[in-house]
Amino acid sequence: MMNRALLILAVAFAFSCSRHHGVNTGRLADSFKTAAPTLKAEADKAIAAIKAGNFTDATTELQKLARRAKLSADQQQAIQDTLAQIEKQVQVAASKAAADAKKASPQKK
Repeated sequence: MMNRALLILAVAFAFSCSRHHGVNTGRLADSFKTAAPTLKAEADKAIAAIKAGNFTDATTELQKLARRAKLSADQQQAIQDTLAQIEKQVQVAASKAAADAKKASPQKK
């Protein structure tokens, strides 16, 4: 019973560490783990922005990183996948905000 509880806790912790505000940063982090220090620092900056929920800065950093000439195909794909996840989360948030605003507005008769 105790081992099962520890396993569930470990899985939950691992999941929460790589997934922030609906964006999974695990693949991005893994693809830059052994990159040159400047590239890794740029990726880490984007990941930190995602963790903070600052999708504007994250998008800017990822787009800047994507323009770098010496990225592997895996790194390029990880950037594109992360940008797509950010876009999806922004759309979800916008839809929710629109629905909330509609609910909050007085009904015209």
